[in-house]
Amino acid sequence: MAIDNERVFAAVADERRHIADLIDSLDNAQLATPSLCAGWDVKTVAAHLVSVFDDSFWVFMGTAARRRSMSGAIDELARRRARLPAAEIADTLRRRAEHRLSPPLFGPTDPLADILVHGGDMRIPLGLPFHPQAELAAPGVPARKWPVPPPP
Repeated sequence: MAIDNERVFAAVADERRHIADLIDSLDNAQLATPSLCAGWDVKTVAAHLVSVFDDSFWVFMGTAARRRSMSGAIDELARRRARLPAAEIADTLRRRAEHRLSPPLFGPTDPLADILVHGGDMRIPLGLPFHPQAELAAPGVPARKWPVPPPP
């Protein structure tokens, strides 16, 4: 099933705004809640979602070269950005919601998958509903597999 890129970009922008609203609604204890991303709290996951489009390619590549690790660079940049106030992270997500990211080889579905998965990484540990649109989140996967239930 082919996905319309315009719809994908719109879905990413929409989810960035939802996550910005989520971050604005959380208190410090909730922001410090461990996410489903090992070693990251909810605020750091949100910071990563900003870092993905706000840190330049060259900053990322320089960090990856210095760390000798792509995942190390992702972690370092997310943690660095997570030192900013949560309101600033949310504001950047909201202001730059329409930023179109389409990495080589993967295209715009990669940022869509990233933001949908990380939305769950934040919401599930907080006991909040997580209901990604099945047709965007997993083409070809039956809709009955969504939403993901919260952990017991």
